[in-house]
Amino acid sequence: MQSVSNRANKPISVTLGPLAGRVEQRLNSGQYSSASEVLRAGLRALDREDEAFDTILRAKVAEALSDTRPEISAEALERHLAERHARRLAGDA
Repeated sequence: MQSVSNRANKPISVTLGPLAGRVEQRLNSGQYSSASEVLRAGLRALDREDEAFDTILRAKVAEALSDTRPEISAEALERHLAERHARRLAGDA
């Protein structure tokens, strides 16, 4: 596999379909001077989004792993919920 650095400046062809208009809008606004700049900015935004998602996911996993509450089996949970539902139906909630 070729490294990214060897291909960094190699032109590529991308079919944007309906997104091409959005690239044009950004170019016409003067915010970007080329379609390449727009695409690079989009890729950087995706990188930031991926990093934020990974950070959130890691925090959620760490939170779950550090949870000290006792584990409960699915069967015990189902039994508990069925009993609670029965009590609520009977008016003993």
